[in-house]
Amino acid sequence: MTVEKIKKALQKKATIFKTSGIKPTNALLVSWIGRVGFKLEDETSPIDKDSNAMTPLAMFFLKDLPSIPTQLEGIELITVFMSTNIFYDFKRDIDYLSSQFIIRKYSTLDNLIPCDLNATIMTPFPLSPSLIENDFPVLDGDDIPSDIFDIICELEDGGEMDYHNDIVDKLYPQHKIGGYATYCQSGITILDAGYEFVMQISSDDKAKFNIIDNGLFFFYYNKDKNDWKVYCDFY
Repeated sequence: MTVEKIKKALQKKATIFKTSGIKPTNALLVSWIGRVGFKLEDETSPIDKDSNAMTPLAMFFLKDLPSIPTQLEGIELITVFMSTNIFYDFKRDIDYLSSQFIIRKYSTLDNLIPCDLNATIMTPFPLSPSLIENDFPVLDGDDIPSDIFDIICELEDGGEMDYHNDIVDKLYPQHKIGGYATYCQSGITILDAGYEFVMQISSDDKAKFNIIDNGLFFFYYNKDKNDWKVYCDFY
């Protein structure tokens, strides 16, 4: 298997977000970090197990994005809320981490009403989306099929290829929908079948938001179960 065939087999499209370049607005279709600006009329602000208000972490409008994963097709808006307990009683256990988040999804933008929920642990910023066509998995994760991984290792051991120089054009460790999880460490395996990576929220200097140590939150969705898992990785 040649380098070009490996690249073609692994390469995915994704939408990445930049925290700049957009004037703050509460308009539909504008995604945010640190803010949730729309909800259904009967929805209340989520609270955590200690009855504290959860932080509005992000709002992603999927409608009209240049690329979304197939697992999220039919969803037009995702809002993410987080308990700040996660920073004071951190555990890397995926079930614990998942319990610290409330993720709401909307199949239509009809009947949504404006709200003004802003995080106090960061500076809210609108997000500017753009398409990438060259997202690749980190070598130490579990996203590379075992047969291709074996070929990569064989080629690297023989000095015929360097994965990060010859395959990966660039890694994208920022806010992202689709593509691959950009793990800081070796990544994880979702043990339950059906959960697939769909998005990540990263530490963000501009928004003054740090996840443990310049880390990221990774979100996995099981469409059949309508259920989410969340993982955190950092340096």
